[in-house]
Amino acid sequence: MKKAMLTLVFGSAIFLAACGGGDDKETAEKGAETTPEGEVIAMKSCVSCHGGELQGMGNTPALNDVGSRLSEAELLDIINNGTDKGMPGGLVKGEDAEAVASWLATQK
Repeated sequence: MKKAMLTLVFGSAIFLAACGGGDDKETAEKGAETTPEGEVIAMKSCVSCHGGELQGMGNTPALNDVGSRLSEAELLDIINNGTDKGMPGGLVKGEDAEAVASWLATQK
């Protein structure tokens, strides 16, 4: 019984070791999946104030056409620093903020 159990354990270890270690192409593809998507982040972070279709609500401006009014750099500045009209800064940070600004700049 012990011999059968040891054989099973070592056989499983060898099998699992052979299955590991993907190639570089697979790793590169996985890295691409982790790149922040501006639209997804914006829809999670901005809809509570700017509306489900980013059409603006109450005191908040519409974002569905903000790219026709502001550049990507201006949008990134607002995302990072906020405005004196009630937009708080830092709700989205780093690469996520850059991705949102880039996506919003395409909304015309």
